[in-house]
Amino acid sequence: MKYIQLEPHGDIAVVKINRPEALNAMNVDVLAELSRTIDILAADDGIKLVIITGAGERSFCAGADIAFMVNIEPMQAEKYASSAQAVLNKIEKLEKPVIAAVNGFALGGGCELAMVCDIRIASDNAKMGQPEVTIGIPPGWGGTQRLMRIVGPAKAKEMVYTGKMITADEAAAIGLVNKVVKLGADDQLPPEAPKGDAAAEKARAAEVAKVLNKKLMAECMALAKEITKNSFTAVKMSKMLINRGMDSDIETGLRLEIYGWALCFAHEDRKNMMSAFLNKGKK
Repeated sequence: MKYIQLEPHGDIAVVKINRPEALNAMNVDVLAELSRTIDILAADDGIKLVIITGAGERSFCAGADIAFMVNIEPMQAEKYASSAQAVLNKIEKLEKPVIAAVNGFALGGGCELAMVCDIRIASDNAKMGQPEVTIGIPPGWGGTQRLMRIVGPAKAKEMVYTGKMITADEAAAIGLVNKVVKLGADDQLPPEAPKGDAAAEKARAAEVAKVLNKKLMAECMALAKEITKNSFTAVKMSKMLINRGMDSDIETGLRLEIYGWALCFAHEDRKNMMSAFLNKGKK
């Protein structure tokens, strides 16, 4: 595929949007390839978790392709948004956990892509937001619906109405991301550039961004391995129960939980893991 890179790491798959010249914005071709990639991962029983990120260090995904949208008519816009929502819904409903490694800009459709992932980890240089109103449209790929469910209606309205970008730390403070990855004293950074040397400063900034992005991916991979060591059946059942429960009343959600809990007793890995736990306690 031209715009999507799929990198398997054992039972973990890294999906990378590879259109850095457009800050990884998603045109119709990117959406089609992403949809096909999710189908491949859904059918692969060897993959237990997916990490989604953007190529390069500048952008996770800058959203929809404005150059494409500027001249389209309402019917074309409806088709574009429908195809985008279908892909994002497919990611949200994927049985396997999905982690968003948010490196740089996650704006508009990029923020909406991050929100359909189960867990969002951002690098310190990430910027997130729904800036659609600044170009004459509301969010159309799920932003008006998912953002309020994650951060609450008041904060969602503030972000959507103003169209402003927020920092990674601000996103963490309102619950839009789970964790922010920052560089520390122990990280191997290139030496400071000579003062006044703009070219050297730019080159150093690019190298620092690479170190930060590498640290972000390491953090996501560590979390992924922590998840995949557990029962895959129990994890995917938990994902389904949480997703269904968000839009259910508490009684319905609790009844669903009982059914999901009981169904896991039919799987051999549950009995093996319980027995191993009991045997470990006897040692």
